[in-house]
Amino acid sequence: MTTLRETAPWQSVDTLPRSDGARVDHLAVLGLVPPGARVLDIGCGDGSLLALLRDRRGVDGRGIELSREGVNACLARGLPVIQGDADTDLENYPDDAFDVVVLSQTIQATRNPRIVLEHLLRIGRQVVISFPNFGHWRVRAELAFRGRMPVTALMPEAWYETQNIHHCTIRDFVGLCRMVGAQIETASALNASGRPMRFAMPWWVWNLMGAQGVFLLRRGERS
Repeated sequence: MTTLRETAPWQSVDTLPRSDGARVDHLAVLGLVPPGARVLDIGCGDGSLLALLRDRRGVDGRGIELSREGVNACLARGLPVIQGDADTDLENYPDDAFDVVVLSQTIQATRNPRIVLEHLLRIGRQVVISFPNFGHWRVRAELAFRGRMPVTALMPEAWYETQNIHHCTIRDFVGLCRMVGAQIETASALNASGRPMRFAMPWWVWNLMGAQGVFLLRRGERS
């Protein structure tokens, strides 16, 4: 197992280690998207992941971003992005509109994660989701020994400022996948430096040691 080297608790996720200029957690998502795929990146932020997919996978990419600042940053990169809300706008997309739908570090900020996930599975033939793991040992220690909501690299805002309204653990997310009938094609847990944990482990180990989860999903067979 890789050695867990924690980043400073006040460090933003944007300062996590990079490889060739790309965030290493973005590289984990990159490895799950096939070349030339039609991709919808929901909650695409400043477009850094979508640009990476365009430049290294040659995808036909589209983005949805809630903030005007994020939309402007994407447009400055030459990315086709619209301003929209994952909680209200996904119902307008037809079934199988994209080969891959990506939701990176966003599902915990939606009002209705289950409904959002169901739309993702309907819109995309495959779904890539990453999210911070609220079951990580450092988060548990902060609650247990300091009695305070944690501030970490992946969750850098204080409780009264955060946009994250549905914190979940890796185990919680696996349960949600089962509830909506999503098939987990592959999954990995990333350590606090954003690098994959090297060996296959039980869910409870990922739930304790993984700082974030990255999942590739496909919807189950329709009845």
